[in-house]
Amino acid sequence: MKKPRKLKDYCPNCDTHTQMELSKGKNRPGSELRKGQRRFRRVTSGYGGFPWSKPSGPGKPVKRVYLIYTCTECGKSWQKKSQRAGRFEFEG
Repeated sequence: MKKPRKLKDYCPNCDTHTQMELSKGKNRPGSELRKGQRRFRRVTSGYGGFPWSKPSGPGKPVKRVYLIYTCTECGKSWQKKSQRAGRFEFEG
């Protein structure tokens, strides 16, 4: 999938269509303090195996692309609903 680096789109903060800059979202490390991670650490500590069975079969063929839209007028940024793409690049 190819997307332009800059495009015109609706900004909910400015309440108008403005020029947007697109950037690709990056993964950050998960927090050890979140509820699910605390539960996982508690269940896997001590004796016993993994708390749930591993899924069988191959994984998904493509990953989701998370695009961050940044308004050039007000500087606010947000993430829209992601799309699946086997290969992603910015054109231009």
